[in-house]
Amino acid sequence: MADFDQELDASGLNCPLPILRAKKALTGMESGKVLHIIATDPGSVKDFEAFAKQTGNELMESKEEGGKFHFLIQKA
Repeated sequence: MADFDQELDASGLNCPLPILRAKKALTGMESGKVLHIIATDPGSVKDFEAFAKQTGNELMESKEEGGKFHFLIQKA
């Protein structure tokens, strides 16, 4: 997994909470910084793809590992 600047553990949270938390975390970050999100909601895969498109932030990585979903989003 690539380097990241901040981590957000949204395990156990259901949609739309992981997205809302990620949005809040990204707001406080500088452009170009990378946020690593950990989620357990399978719906979060499509949610983060849509979120990246809508916000213009780049979804650098999306993968599942041991029942958890990992996302790397770079702030635009």
